[in-house]
Amino acid sequence: MNDFKLDETGDLLIVNGDFVIANATLQHQEHIILAQKGEYKEFPEIGVGISNMLNDENPRDVITQIRRNFEYDGMEVNQLDFNAKGDIIVDAPYKEV
Repeated sequence: MNDFKLDETGDLLIVNGDFVIANATLQHQEHIILAQKGEYKEFPEIGVGISNMLNDENPRDVITQIRRNFEYDGMEVNQLDFNAKGDIIVDAPYKEV
């Protein structure tokens, strides 16, 4: 999905005086995982709030919450799991409209 791109500090990316618009799927996924429920006024149910789940006894709950949020945002989740190092592996592009 194309959207405004942000730089590494979270500010709008501007190149040659223009906003950069490009595929922002990974950026959206990161924001959904980090956001707490209620942070997006228009969509109060969006947000995993992973910082609250870091010490969760059942890490599968994190995957379940991420999957639900990605699907709610219009993504098709093909793969979502942890690798051996504990990193989250994501293959979830937006559905073609």
